[in-house]
Amino acid sequence: MLIRTRALGLNRAEVMFRTGNYVVDPTFPQALGYEASGTVEATGPGVAGVTVGDAVSVVPAFSMTDYALHGELVLAPSHAVVKHPEKLTWEEAASVWMPFVTAYGGLIDLGGLSSGDTVVIPAASSSVGLAAIQIANMVGAIPIALTRSGSKRGQLLDAGASIVIATDEDDVVAQLAHVTGAAGVKVIFDPVAGPLLPALIEAAAPHATVIIYGALSTEPTPLPVLAVLGKHITIRGYELFEVTTDSDRLQDAVTFVHDGLSSGALTPSVDAVFELADIVDAYRYLESNAQVGKVVVTVPGISPATA
Repeated sequence: MLIRTRALGLNRAEVMFRTGNYVVDPTFPQALGYEASGTVEATGPGVAGVTVGDAVSVVPAFSMTDYALHGELVLAPSHAVVKHPEKLTWEEAASVWMPFVTAYGGLIDLGGLSSGDTVVIPAASSSVGLAAIQIANMVGAIPIALTRSGSKRGQLLDAGASIVIATDEDDVVAQLAHVTGAAGVKVIFDPVAGPLLPALIEAAAPHATVIIYGALSTEPTPLPVLAVLGKHITIRGYELFEVTTDSDRLQDAVTFVHDGLSSGALTPSVDAVFELADIVDAYRYLESNAQVGKVVVTVPGISPATA
């Protein structure tokens, strides 16, 4: 499909891809971008369910080396294009699929998170972290947000976290033992890894699942082998593409997220909006880690009105 974009969602993945620290390497000439919202300009043969003029957004279900969405007029594969709920603004629609599908895949598809379970969410102020908090609440689980300092504590509590632990200030193991009544946490949904991982595993319940979906820490990640063996813990590497490139799992994910958006249980978290001419500033802001939620870029010449 050919899409005239209205808003573009920025992600840590684009930063890692641009700086040579991603799971795939660029194929030059190379553009960027996994997420966009806009209107369908044209469709290829065999496309069904979406027509010219429809308001759509794009699920990251392809490699950035095959399709790149950060532009004014972009191509996207039809299997990745979704008609989002009409109540979303263009900025919100560009902020949905990467965070919510990433969180869905880790917590629900792989983690089996259910009512009453506790889940630890490092880097909780990221767009994926905030999506994980909402999904945990949606299924009746208990989201525990981790952040480096207490400066974002109020915002994370407002976002739905049951408790916020500042890892540079608090005793993480003691806090998690207190929250869980010493039963331990069921799921650890971690984009950071690094030196904090042994403490999280110490606080984990027997048969807990550790989902590692990023490597934000630049320090080595120690593995507490005896704790992993003694508690029968599963440590699982994960990226959303194992969900979005499987047609059945992709449909389950889209249905789950669409239902949550429609009911109001899930709401995209937009922290800041920049214009396309200021996309360098947008990336600088994203890389500063000051945001709580999504950084979005709007396309010039088109009003960022609702879809």
